[in-house]
Amino acid sequence: MKTLTCDVCRHAIQQPVSERNYFHLAHRDICESCHDELEFNLKPVVRTRQPFNYEWYNQLLQDSIEKAIQKGKF
Repeated sequence: MKTLTCDVCRHAIQQPVSERNYFHLAHRDICESCHDELEFNLKPVVRTRQPFNYEWYNQLLQDSIEKAIQKGKF
């Protein structure tokens, strides 16, 4: 049985299935609950950005994940 550890909360992800119960974002493995929390936190920021820019979004995503890893949560 393969297990994976979330890079943010450090919880083990049992029977990992990509894009189902874990997500690989910005070279990090993130569990489903942390991914949901990340989307919840980024949604208001992204909605205020006009015009939308993918480079800006990728940088925002990476920065948010790195800050969450340092804190241990989103």
